[in-house]
Amino acid sequence: MSLIELLKVVFLGIVEGVTEWLPISSTGHMILVDEFIQINASDAFMEMFFVVIQLGAIMAVVVLYFGKLFPFELKNGFKIKKDIMTLWFKIIVACIPAAIVGLMFEDVIDNLFYNYQTVAITLVLYGVIFIVIEKLFKNRKPSIHSLDELTYKTALGIGLFQLLALIPGTSRSGATIIGAMLIGSSRGIAAQFTFFLAIPVMFGASLIKILGFGLFFTTQEVITLIVGMLVAFIVSIISIKFLVAYIKKNDFQLFGYYRIILGLIVMLYFAFI
Repeated sequence: MSLIELLKVVFLGIVEGVTEWLPISSTGHMILVDEFIQINASDAFMEMFFVVIQLGAIMAVVVLYFGKLFPFELKNGFKIKKDIMTLWFKIIVACIPAAIVGLMFEDVIDNLFYNYQTVAITLVLYGVIFIVIEKLFKNRKPSIHSLDELTYKTALGIGLFQLLALIPGTSRSGATIIGAMLIGSSRGIAAQFTFFLAIPVMFGASLIKILGFGLFFTTQEVITLIVGMLVAFIVSIISIKFLVAYIKKNDFQLFGYYRIILGLIVMLYFAFI
């Protein structure tokens, strides 16, 4: 692999690590970046790569929140932590809607919506929605302040909002965080549950893509996957810590304006090339 190709992979890993957690759409940014920076690989591999690279980002959540996610006590004999196991059941419930719809309509969604036009439109549309929702609910007091207070009904509701993210440019984290807030969750708990919800979603999506591509990789493809995931992991650690600190004092309006500006730039760029 040449140095230029390696730098391209590193850049894609950075983009993934930043955009996976901020409500600005990682898939949308990866599609846009691919319009300008193309790796020397087959279309089938790149389709798989854009999904599997997210495993690096997901591992950042596992590392940062391991104490809240590992459901077993091993120090003084084997014990199951019931509160954490219950949390995992709620996460699974929240994953059901996207799993069903995603499996049923994956090819249709890929063929119709994985393009810069869709990304530009959804960037602007949901940017406006983010700003409007934040203004309307600026003084609203949340009723859910801890993960234990999330009911199965609430988890399912958040999972329904996750369906919106099947369309590129929407932002899975943005859709689920805003959805959780509308249901009554505090911004901090909404963000945490969104982080956790990404784990089974991304592992499942990556497994499907890898099996679909096949288990035989060239040396360059292996290097591309490993470097991309490693960079995404490191950058995700930083991004998650930034977002957690940011939402303690700020809302999502800044991200809404960013989405609108980027979406308009994309529209104008492709209108005149």
